[in-house]
Amino acid sequence: MATSMNSALSTRERLERARDAAPRVAELSSTQKNDLLRRMADAIEADAPSILAANKKDVEAGTVQGAVRDRLLLTRERIAAIAKAVREVVSLSDPVGETIAEWRRPNGLLIRKVRVPLGVVGIIYESRPNVTVDTVALALKTGNAIVLRGGKEAMHSNQELVRVLSSVPGLPEGAIQLLDSTTRDSVQELIEGRGLVDVIIPRGGAGLINFVVENSVVPVIETGAGNCHVFVDESADLEMADRIVINAKTQRPSVCNAAEKLLVHRQIAARYIPQIAKKLGELNVELRGDEAAVRLVSAIRPATEEDWSEEYLRLCLAIKVVSGVEEAITHINRYSTKNSEAIVTENEENARRFLRAVDSAAVYWNASTRFSDGGEFGFGAEMGISTQKLHCRGPFALAELTSSKYEIFGSGQVRT
Repeated sequence: MATSMNSALSTRERLERARDAAPRVAELSSTQKNDLLRRMADAIEADAPSILAANKKDVEAGTVQGAVRDRLLLTRERIAAIAKAVREVVSLSDPVGETIAEWRRPNGLLIRKVRVPLGVVGIIYESRPNVTVDTVALALKTGNAIVLRGGKEAMHSNQELVRVLSSVPGLPEGAIQLLDSTTRDSVQELIEGRGLVDVIIPRGGAGLINFVVENSVVPVIETGAGNCHVFVDESADLEMADRIVINAKTQRPSVCNAAEKLLVHRQIAARYIPQIAKKLGELNVELRGDEAAVRLVSAIRPATEEDWSEEYLRLCLAIKVVSGVEEAITHINRYSTKNSEAIVTENEENARRFLRAVDSAAVYWNASTRFSDGGEFGFGAEMGISTQKLHCRGPFALAELTSSKYEIFGSGQVRT
Protein backbone atom coordinates (compact mmCIF):
# COMPACT_ATOMS: atom_id res chain seq x y z
CA MET A 1 0.00 0.00 0.00
CA ALA A 2 1.26 3.49 -0.83
CA THR A 3 1.51 5.62 2.28
CA SER A 4 2.21 9.31 1.71
CA MET A 5 0.88 10.86 4.90
CA ASN A 6 4.00 10.56 7.08
CA SER A 7 4.40 14.20 8.09
CA ALA A 8 7.98 13.58 9.28
CA LEU A 9 9.23 13.20 5.72
CA SER A 10 11.02 16.15 4.15
CA THR A 11 10.22 17.42 0.67
CA ARG A 12 13.43 15.84 -0.63
CA GLU A 13 12.50 12.48 0.87
CA ARG A 14 9.06 12.63 -0.71
CA LEU A 15 10.54 13.41 -4.11
CA GLU A 16 12.92 10.49 -3.73
CA ARG A 17 10.03 8.18 -2.80
CA ALA A 18 8.15 9.26 -5.91
CA ARG A 19 11.27 8.73 -8.04
CA ASP A 20 11.67 5.22 -6.62
CA ALA A 21 7.98 4.45 -7.22
CA ALA A 22 7.88 5.66 -10.83
CA PRO A 23 9.32 2.48 -12.43
CA ARG A 24 6.88 0.30 -10.48
CA VAL A 25 3.93 2.45 -11.54
CA ALA A 26 5.16 2.32 -15.14
CA GLU A 27 5.13 -1.49 -15.04
CA LEU A 28 1.44 -1.71 -14.11
CA SER A 29 -0.74 -3.18 -16.83
CA SER A 30 -3.82 -1.38 -18.14
CA THR A 31 -5.99 -3.85 -16.24
CA GLN A 32 -4.13 -3.21 -12.98
CA LYS A 33 -4.32 0.57 -13.40
CA ASN A 34 -8.03 0.48 -14.19
CA ASP A 35 -8.73 -1.75 -11.19
CA LEU A 36 -6.91 0.72 -8.94
CA LEU A 37 -8.89 3.63 -10.38
CA ARG A 38 -12.21 1.86 -9.84
CA ARG A 39 -11.27 1.21 -6.22
CA MET A 40 -10.28 4.84 -5.82
CA ALA A 41 -13.64 6.05 -7.16
CA ASP A 42 -15.47 3.67 -4.80
CA ALA A 43 -13.31 4.79 -1.87
CA ILE A 44 -14.02 8.47 -2.54
CA GLU A 45 -17.77 7.84 -2.41
CA ALA A 46 -17.53 5.54 0.61
CA ASP A 47 -15.45 8.07 2.54
CA ALA A 48 -17.53 11.08 1.52
CA PRO A 49 -18.41 11.94 5.17
CA SER A 50 -14.75 12.18 6.22
CA ILE A 51 -13.85 14.13 3.09
CA LEU A 52 -16.69 16.60 3.70
CA ALA A 53 -15.68 16.96 7.34
CA ALA A 54 -12.13 17.80 6.32
CA ASN A 55 -13.35 20.22 3.68
CA LYS A 56 -15.58 21.92 6.25
CA LYS A 57 -12.48 22.74 8.33
CA ASP A 58 -10.93 24.44 5.32
CA VAL A 59 -14.06 26.37 4.37
CA GLU A 60 -14.78 27.48 7.95
CA ALA A 61 -11.21 28.68 8.39
CA GLY A 62 -12.41 31.68 6.41
CA THR A 63 -9.10 32.36 4.71
CA VAL A 64 -10.70 32.64 1.26
CA GLN A 65 -13.90 34.16 -0.07
CA GLY A 66 -15.81 34.59 -3.32
CA ALA A 67 -14.56 32.65 -6.34
CA VAL A 68 -11.75 30.99 -4.40
CA ARG A 69 -14.16 29.77 -1.74
CA ASP A 70 -16.39 28.30 -4.44
CA ARG A 71 -13.42 26.42 -5.86
CA LEU A 72 -12.57 25.10 -2.40
CA LEU A 73 -16.06 23.99 -1.42
CA LEU A 74 -16.97 20.30 -1.71
CA THR A 75 -20.52 18.97 -1.58
CA ARG A 76 -21.91 15.47 -1.94
CA GLU A 77 -22.75 16.32 -5.54
CA ARG A 78 -19.22 17.50 -6.24
CA ILE A 79 -17.74 14.40 -4.61
CA ALA A 80 -19.99 12.25 -6.79
CA ALA A 81 -18.79 14.19 -9.83
CA ILE A 82 -15.15 13.66 -8.78
CA ALA A 83 -15.72 9.90 -8.50
CA LYS A 84 -17.50 9.90 -11.85
CA ALA A 85 -14.53 11.64 -13.47
CA VAL A 86 -12.22 8.92 -12.15
CA ARG A 87 -14.47 6.24 -13.66
CA GLU A 88 -14.44 8.11 -16.96
CA VAL A 89 -10.65 7.88 -16.95
CA VAL A 90 -11.04 4.10 -16.56
CA SER A 91 -13.11 4.01 -19.75
CA LEU A 92 -10.44 5.80 -21.79
CA SER A 93 -7.80 4.01 -23.81
CA ASP A 94 -4.44 3.62 -22.12
CA PRO A 95 -1.89 5.53 -24.23
CA VAL A 96 1.14 3.83 -22.66
CA GLY A 97 2.73 1.42 -25.11
CA GLU A 98 0.81 2.85 -28.07
CA THR A 99 2.76 2.76 -31.32
CA ILE A 100 2.94 6.31 -32.66
CA ALA A 101 4.85 5.37 -35.82
CA GLU A 102 6.65 2.35 -37.26
CA TRP A 103 8.88 1.90 -40.28
CA ARG A 104 11.57 -0.40 -41.68
CA ARG A 105 14.92 0.85 -42.95
CA PRO A 106 16.65 -0.51 -46.09
CA ASN A 107 19.13 -2.38 -43.86
CA GLY A 108 16.25 -4.33 -42.31
CA LEU A 109 16.04 -2.45 -38.98
CA LEU A 110 12.48 -2.08 -37.72
CA ILE A 111 12.05 1.23 -35.87
CA ARG A 112 9.04 1.80 -33.67
CA LYS A 113 8.15 5.00 -31.78
CA VAL A 114 6.02 4.25 -28.71
CA ARG A 115 4.44 6.19 -25.86
CA VAL A 116 5.97 5.84 -22.39
CA PRO A 117 5.25 7.50 -19.02
CA LEU A 118 6.92 10.80 -18.19
CA GLY A 119 8.06 9.44 -14.81
CA VAL A 120 7.37 11.79 -11.89
CA VAL A 121 4.81 14.56 -12.43
CA GLY A 122 4.71 17.48 -9.99
CA ILE A 123 1.50 19.49 -9.62
CA ILE A 124 1.34 22.90 -7.91
CA TYR A 125 -2.20 24.17 -7.49
CA GLU A 126 -4.37 26.35 -5.31
CA SER A 127 -7.81 25.91 -3.82
CA ARG A 128 -9.47 23.15 -5.84
CA PRO A 129 -9.42 19.79 -4.02
CA ASN A 130 -10.96 18.08 -7.06
CA VAL A 131 -7.61 18.70 -8.79
CA THR A 132 -6.02 16.35 -6.24
CA VAL A 133 -8.12 13.46 -7.47
CA ASP A 134 -8.19 14.36 -11.15
CA THR A 135 -4.43 14.59 -11.40
CA VAL A 136 -3.82 11.41 -9.42
CA ALA A 137 -6.19 9.52 -11.73
CA LEU A 138 -4.55 10.82 -14.89
CA ALA A 139 -1.03 10.24 -13.58
CA LEU A 140 -1.84 6.68 -12.56
CA LYS A 141 -3.55 5.87 -15.87
CA THR A 142 -0.42 6.99 -17.71
CA GLY A 143 1.96 5.09 -15.45
CA ASN A 144 3.39 8.12 -13.65
CA ALA A 145 4.13 8.77 -9.99
CA ILE A 146 2.78 12.11 -8.78
CA VAL A 147 3.86 14.78 -6.31
CA LEU A 148 1.09 17.13 -5.16
CA ARG A 149 1.58 20.57 -3.70
CA GLY A 150 -1.86 22.02 -3.04
CA GLY A 151 -2.75 25.35 -1.49
CA LYS A 152 -2.76 25.79 2.27
CA GLU A 153 -6.43 26.86 2.13
CA ALA A 154 -7.31 23.26 1.07
CA MET A 155 -4.85 21.54 3.40
CA HIS A 156 -7.30 19.36 5.31
CA SER A 157 -9.27 18.42 2.20
CA ASN A 158 -6.14 17.39 0.31
CA GLN A 159 -4.74 15.42 3.22
CA GLU A 160 -7.95 13.43 3.55
CA LEU A 161 -8.27 12.84 -0.20
CA VAL A 162 -4.67 11.62 -0.43
CA ARG A 163 -5.24 9.37 2.57
CA VAL A 164 -8.27 7.84 0.84
CA LEU A 165 -6.51 7.41 -2.49
CA SER A 166 -3.32 6.02 -0.94
CA SER A 167 -5.26 3.44 1.08
CA VAL A 168 -6.31 1.53 -2.04
CA PRO A 169 -4.63 -1.91 -2.03
CA GLY A 170 -2.16 -2.56 -4.80
CA LEU A 171 -0.91 0.99 -5.30
CA PRO A 172 2.92 1.00 -5.45
CA GLU A 173 4.58 2.45 -2.36
CA GLY A 174 5.35 6.14 -2.82
CA ALA A 175 3.27 6.63 -5.98
CA ILE A 176 1.32 9.56 -4.49
CA GLN A 177 3.19 12.18 -2.47
CA LEU A 178 1.57 15.23 -0.85
CA LEU A 179 3.91 18.07 0.10
CA ASP A 180 3.58 20.44 3.03
CA SER A 181 1.35 23.35 1.97
CA THR A 182 2.10 25.57 4.96
CA THR A 183 5.49 26.69 3.69
CA ARG A 184 6.68 28.09 0.37
CA ASP A 185 9.88 26.12 0.80
CA SER A 186 8.12 23.02 -0.52
CA VAL A 187 7.30 24.82 -3.78
CA GLN A 188 10.90 25.95 -4.16
CA GLU A 189 12.27 22.48 -3.49
CA LEU A 190 9.82 20.93 -5.93
CA ILE A 191 10.67 23.25 -8.81
CA GLU A 192 14.36 22.72 -8.08
CA GLY A 193 13.96 18.93 -8.08
CA ARG A 194 15.69 18.31 -11.40
CA GLY A 195 16.64 14.64 -11.60
CA LEU A 196 13.84 13.67 -9.22
CA VAL A 197 10.88 15.28 -11.00
CA ASP A 198 10.36 15.10 -14.77
CA VAL A 199 7.77 17.84 -15.29
CA ILE A 200 5.97 20.51 -13.26
CA ILE A 201 2.39 21.56 -13.99
CA PRO A 202 1.24 24.75 -12.20
CA ARG A 203 -2.51 25.34 -11.93
CA GLY A 204 -3.95 28.54 -10.52
CA GLY A 205 -3.70 32.29 -10.88
CA ALA A 206 -1.27 34.20 -13.03
CA GLY A 207 1.00 34.93 -10.07
CA LEU A 208 1.54 31.25 -9.26
CA ILE A 209 1.98 30.23 -12.88
CA ASN A 210 4.44 33.03 -13.66
CA PHE A 211 6.49 32.27 -10.56
CA VAL A 212 6.83 28.60 -11.50
CA VAL A 213 7.60 29.32 -15.16
CA GLU A 214 10.25 31.90 -14.27
CA ASN A 215 11.94 29.96 -11.46
CA SER A 216 11.64 26.24 -12.19
CA VAL A 217 14.69 24.27 -13.29
CA VAL A 218 12.37 21.35 -14.03
CA PRO A 219 10.51 21.50 -17.39
CA VAL A 220 7.09 23.16 -17.04
CA ILE A 221 3.79 22.66 -18.84
CA GLU A 222 2.27 26.12 -18.47
CA THR A 223 -1.44 26.14 -17.73
CA GLY A 224 -3.14 29.46 -18.18
CA ALA A 225 -5.19 32.00 -16.41
CA GLY A 226 -8.33 32.85 -18.32
CA ASN A 227 -9.03 36.33 -19.62
CA CYS A 228 -11.56 34.93 -22.11
CA HIS A 229 -13.58 36.87 -24.69
CA VAL A 230 -16.87 36.54 -26.55
CA PHE A 231 -17.25 38.60 -29.73
CA VAL A 232 -20.81 39.20 -30.97
CA ASP A 233 -20.58 39.96 -34.68
CA GLU A 234 -23.08 42.07 -36.62
CA SER A 235 -24.71 38.98 -38.19
CA ALA A 236 -25.12 37.14 -34.90
CA ASP A 237 -28.37 35.51 -33.86
CA LEU A 238 -28.90 37.70 -30.80
CA GLU A 239 -30.93 35.14 -28.88
CA MET A 240 -28.08 32.67 -29.39
CA ALA A 241 -25.63 35.38 -28.35
CA ASP A 242 -27.58 35.93 -25.13
CA ARG A 243 -27.42 32.23 -24.26
CA ILE A 244 -23.71 32.00 -24.98
CA VAL A 245 -22.71 35.19 -23.16
CA ILE A 246 -24.84 34.41 -20.10
CA ASN A 247 -23.57 30.83 -19.92
CA ALA A 248 -19.94 31.80 -20.49
CA LYS A 249 -20.09 34.47 -17.76
CA THR A 250 -22.44 33.09 -15.12
CA GLN A 251 -22.53 29.28 -15.28
CA ARG A 252 -19.42 29.16 -13.06
CA PRO A 253 -17.67 32.54 -12.96
CA SER A 254 -14.78 31.35 -10.78
CA VAL A 255 -13.13 29.15 -13.41
CA CYS A 256 -10.52 30.02 -16.01
CA ASN A 257 -12.74 29.38 -19.05
CA ALA A 258 -15.49 31.77 -17.93
CA ALA A 259 -15.89 34.83 -20.16
CA GLU A 260 -14.46 38.04 -18.74
CA LYS A 261 -14.86 40.35 -21.75
CA LEU A 262 -17.63 40.96 -24.28
CA LEU A 263 -16.84 42.57 -27.63
CA VAL A 264 -19.78 43.82 -29.70
CA HIS A 265 -19.81 44.91 -33.34
CA ARG A 266 -20.61 48.63 -33.56
CA GLN A 267 -23.39 48.03 -36.11
CA ILE A 268 -25.48 46.19 -33.50
CA ALA A 269 -24.15 47.79 -30.32
CA ALA A 270 -27.10 50.18 -29.80
CA ARG A 271 -29.51 47.25 -30.02
CA TYR A 272 -27.56 44.47 -28.37
CA ILE A 273 -25.69 46.05 -25.45
CA PRO A 274 -28.83 47.35 -23.65
CA GLN A 275 -30.44 43.94 -24.21
CA ILE A 276 -27.61 41.86 -22.79
CA ALA A 277 -26.84 44.41 -20.06
CA LYS A 278 -30.39 44.10 -18.73
CA LYS A 279 -30.21 40.31 -18.62
CA LEU A 280 -26.78 40.28 -17.02
CA GLY A 281 -27.85 42.89 -14.49
CA GLU A 282 -30.74 40.65 -13.44
CA LEU A 283 -28.11 37.99 -12.73
CA ASN A 284 -26.11 40.41 -10.55
CA VAL A 285 -23.26 40.77 -13.01
CA GLU A 286 -21.26 43.95 -12.50
CA LEU A 287 -20.69 45.67 -15.85
CA ARG A 288 -17.81 47.82 -17.00
CA GLY A 289 -17.21 49.18 -20.46
CA ASP A 290 -15.55 51.55 -22.90
CA GLU A 291 -16.99 54.98 -23.67
CA ALA A 292 -19.35 53.66 -26.34
CA ALA A 293 -20.81 51.03 -24.00
CA VAL A 294 -21.15 53.51 -21.12
CA ARG A 295 -23.09 55.91 -23.36
CA LEU A 296 -25.57 53.15 -24.19
CA VAL A 297 -26.28 51.89 -20.66
CA SER A 298 -26.03 54.05 -17.54
CA ALA A 299 -25.44 51.01 -15.30
CA ILE A 300 -22.14 50.26 -17.05
CA ARG A 301 -19.15 51.72 -15.18
CA PRO A 302 -16.20 53.11 -17.16
CA ALA A 303 -13.48 50.52 -17.67
CA THR A 304 -9.84 51.31 -17.02
CA GLU A 305 -6.90 50.06 -19.08
CA GLU A 306 -6.27 47.45 -16.37
CA ASP A 307 -9.77 46.03 -16.85
CA TRP A 308 -8.97 44.71 -20.31
CA SER A 309 -6.21 42.49 -18.90
CA GLU A 310 -7.86 41.43 -15.66
CA GLU A 311 -9.18 37.94 -14.97
CA TYR A 312 -12.17 38.76 -12.74
CA LEU A 313 -13.14 35.24 -11.61
CA ARG A 314 -16.41 36.68 -10.33
CA LEU A 315 -19.68 38.14 -11.65
CA CYS A 316 -18.05 41.00 -13.49
CA LEU A 317 -17.83 41.62 -17.25
CA ALA A 318 -16.24 44.37 -19.33
CA ILE A 319 -17.83 45.37 -22.64
CA LYS A 320 -16.13 46.98 -25.63
CA VAL A 321 -17.58 48.15 -28.94
CA VAL A 322 -15.39 47.20 -31.92
CA SER A 323 -15.52 48.08 -35.61
CA GLY A 324 -15.54 44.48 -36.79
CA VAL A 325 -13.82 41.12 -36.74
CA GLU A 326 -10.35 42.55 -37.39
CA GLU A 327 -10.47 44.88 -34.39
CA ALA A 328 -11.90 42.07 -32.27
CA ILE A 329 -9.01 39.80 -33.23
CA THR A 330 -6.44 42.54 -32.55
CA HIS A 331 -7.94 43.33 -29.13
CA ILE A 332 -8.11 39.67 -28.12
CA ASN A 333 -4.56 38.90 -29.22
CA ARG A 334 -3.34 41.90 -27.22
CA TYR A 335 -5.15 41.28 -23.94
CA SER A 336 -6.06 37.58 -23.89
CA THR A 337 -4.24 35.03 -21.76
CA LYS A 338 -4.46 32.66 -24.76
CA ASN A 339 -7.02 30.39 -23.11
CA SER A 340 -10.46 30.40 -24.79
CA GLU A 341 -12.30 32.86 -27.05
CA ALA A 342 -15.61 32.73 -28.94
CA ILE A 343 -17.28 34.42 -31.90
CA VAL A 344 -21.05 34.49 -32.33
CA THR A 345 -21.85 35.04 -35.99
CA GLU A 346 -23.78 33.73 -38.97
CA ASN A 347 -21.04 34.94 -41.31
CA GLU A 348 -18.85 31.93 -42.12
CA GLU A 349 -16.05 34.03 -43.60
CA ASN A 350 -15.79 36.09 -40.40
CA ALA A 351 -15.96 32.96 -38.28
CA ARG A 352 -13.18 31.22 -40.16
CA ARG A 353 -11.06 34.38 -40.06
CA PHE A 354 -11.57 34.52 -36.27
CA LEU A 355 -10.76 30.82 -35.83
CA ARG A 356 -7.53 31.15 -37.82
CA ALA A 357 -6.26 34.46 -36.48
CA VAL A 358 -7.07 34.39 -32.76
CA ASP A 359 -3.97 33.08 -31.00
CA SER A 360 -5.56 31.10 -28.19
CA ALA A 361 -5.62 27.45 -27.21
CA ALA A 362 -9.36 27.02 -27.86
CA VAL A 363 -11.41 29.14 -30.26
CA TYR A 364 -15.18 28.70 -30.62
CA TRP A 365 -17.75 29.52 -33.27
CA ASN A 366 -21.27 29.86 -31.84
CA ALA A 367 -20.56 28.07 -28.55
CA SER A 368 -19.69 28.98 -24.97
CA THR A 369 -16.08 29.15 -23.78
CA ARG A 370 -17.15 27.00 -20.82
CA PHE A 371 -16.58 23.89 -22.93
CA SER A 372 -12.79 24.25 -22.58
CA ASP A 373 -12.54 21.31 -20.26
CA GLY A 374 -11.06 17.85 -20.49
CA GLY A 375 -14.35 16.19 -19.62
CA GLU A 376 -16.29 18.21 -22.20
CA PHE A 377 -13.68 17.38 -24.84
CA GLY A 378 -14.09 13.69 -24.09
CA PHE A 379 -10.78 13.30 -22.24
CA GLY A 380 -12.27 12.43 -18.85
CA ALA A 381 -10.60 14.41 -16.09
CA GLU A 382 -7.98 16.93 -17.20
CA MET A 383 -4.58 18.03 -15.98
CA GLY A 384 -5.26 21.61 -17.00
CA ILE A 385 -5.60 23.93 -19.96
CA SER A 386 -2.21 24.56 -21.48
CA THR A 387 -1.74 27.99 -23.03
CA GLN A 388 1.78 27.36 -24.27
CA LYS A 389 2.69 26.00 -27.69
CA LEU A 390 5.28 23.33 -26.94
CA HIS A 391 4.37 19.74 -26.07
CA CYS A 392 0.65 20.38 -25.64
CA ARG A 393 -1.96 23.12 -25.93
CA GLY A 394 -5.54 23.44 -24.70
CA PRO A 395 -7.23 20.98 -22.32
CA PHE A 396 -4.80 18.12 -21.87
CA ALA A 397 -4.95 14.75 -20.25
CA LEU A 398 -3.61 11.29 -20.98
CA ALA A 399 -1.60 11.51 -24.19
CA GLU A 400 0.14 14.69 -23.01
CA LEU A 401 1.30 12.93 -19.82
CA THR A 402 3.45 10.60 -21.88
CA SER A 403 6.74 10.95 -23.66
CA SER A 404 8.06 8.64 -26.35
CA LYS A 405 10.97 6.36 -27.00
CA TYR A 406 12.24 4.39 -29.97
CA GLU A 407 12.35 0.61 -29.98
CA ILE A 408 14.65 -0.78 -32.67
CA PHE A 409 14.49 -4.41 -33.77
CA GLY A 410 17.44 -5.86 -35.63
CA SER A 411 18.91 -9.13 -36.81
CA GLY A 412 22.60 -8.46 -36.24
CA GLN A 413 22.98 -5.18 -38.18
CA VAL A 414 26.10 -3.10 -37.55
CA ARG A 415 26.90 0.38 -38.84
CA THR A 416 29.65 0.79 -41.40
